[in-house]
Amino acid sequence: MLTQPNVQRRTIVKVRDGRWRREKDALVVEEPLEIRLTVSGADGRQTIPLTTIMRTPGEDFELAAGFLFGEGIVRDRREIATIRYCNDATISDEARFNTITVDLHPDAHPDLTGAQRMFYVSSSCGVCGKASLETLLARGCAPLPDDMLRVGLPALTGIDAALRQAQALFHKTGGLHAAALFDADGALLALREDIGRHNAVDKLIGAHLLEGRLSALTQAILLVSGRAGFEIMQKALTARIPVVAAVGAPSTLAVTLAQRFNMTLIGFLRGASLNVYAGEQRIEWVGE
Repeated sequence: MLTQPNVQRRTIVKVRDGRWRREKDALVVEEPLEIRLTVSGADGRQTIPLTTIMRTPGEDFELAAGFLFGEGIVRDRREIATIRYCNDATISDEARFNTITVDLHPDAHPDLTGAQRMFYVSSSCGVCGKASLETLLARGCAPLPDDMLRVGLPALTGIDAALRQAQALFHKTGGLHAAALFDADGALLALREDIGRHNAVDKLIGAHLLEGRLSALTQAILLVSGRAGFEIMQKALTARIPVVAAVGAPSTLAVTLAQRFNMTLIGFLRGASLNVYAGEQRIEWVGE
């Protein structure tokens, strides 16, 4: 079955022991997958845009079926008649393979109350990463200015260790992600833990919102455990956080978002080693 690639190569700045060079790096692809549901109703068969999931392409039909089962929309394999990609031949292959329609059996009557999640959902075929970025622009998100924050390379060294040391719940359970804020000198400002890194980021931003301190985020570095995907970057963009770092790898769409909105994105931050995928102008290199 033809589908999208799940790996791309991008040119990055690689830093090792204070020395940097440009080279190609492999990134996992992140793209939206819109799931549509065709069901029988009082007015006959209708197709409903149900949800959009950010994912790496591959095993998309299994992903859709598993999602519907996990949400209680289908209870048995027999309730699924067919699963197919968008069959509109006028759109690009990339967009076509980012939309799936699940046709339920005519006798299946799922309870969809509260099930529809309209984040990033489009009313037509053709959802893709570009559309997700355009959604952010439509919401009023604007590129960040270069002078919001300057970070010295030494300030980034070791903040991953500081995050791990401050993860009290992780030390007890071993099963939690974390998101932390640091200042330009690398001092820990705040940390939240959650089973999902997205939730941990929401907690950090939510705390600043409730305390009336959102403006402080414009001078902060956000560090997340694990990888940096589109959702992490769009949350940081909304909060106007200029520098985002991750212990793991970023996705292609995360890098594209960072480049589009002039954000600094750092991946594989481990001690004195890191990769800069976008916004290198905010980092003060040794000897600069």
